[in-house]
Amino acid sequence: MSRFSIEQFIRSTAQQDRGEGLFELESDRMLEANLDGDLWIKTGSMTAYIGNIQFSRERILEKGIGKMLKKAVTGEGAKLTRASGQGRMYLADMGKSIQILNLDEDAIYVNGNDLLAFEPQIDWDIKVMRKLTAVVAGGLFNVHLQGSGMVAISTHFEPLTLMVKPGQPVRTDPNATVAWSGSLQPEFKIDASFKTFLGRGSGETVQMEFEGEGFVVIQPYEENTFQSQTS
Repeated sequence: MSRFSIEQFIRSTAQQDRGEGLFELESDRMLEANLDGDLWIKTGSMTAYIGNIQFSRERILEKGIGKMLKKAVTGEGAKLTRASGQGRMYLADMGKSIQILNLDEDAIYVNGNDLLAFEPQIDWDIKVMRKLTAVVAGGLFNVHLQGSGMVAISTHFEPLTLMVKPGQPVRTDPNATVAWSGSLQPEFKIDASFKTFLGRGSGETVQMEFEGEGFVVIQPYEENTFQSQTS
């Protein structure tokens, strides 16, 4: 067990200025946002801030009537807060590991629960996976992000990226799937053999299948966000 004097503890845990721009990782699980303007953040992710920063929940018509209806269907989906002003802000998400992505006219899908922060110039939309509503409880939604700018996502422990190639589809557990490239449109498969083998419904009975060319990001943890109704 580590034991520190007060001075040693402060030196070992003090905030560091690295001059890396908008997003800096203070640790694997704490993101510093050097704010000078606006930033979308996951509601509830702010742990501390220094400076003149105001917070406002996403307005009901912030992105139009279409997104309002989607948020109603998905139980509000990805709950977002706009942070505005100048200062340093610290974000975290239940101790999850944080990954920083720099989009350069790229497109990516992120599980709504794993989206931590992104710049306001990035276009976003909530995508509802309607084909799964008959077999999954609790809803399944993700956020489509497109454009140029910084995006921060969170994962339980270290993520693994799997490459999807033509003729080599990748199947994943929805509870472990974090993000995928904008070129991919997953299909959902029900594996009856798992249900028969286990004698009951399980997370493995419902799988996401990615086919084409792109990538899929998974985490070594099942969040149990999606529960099979096939049992």
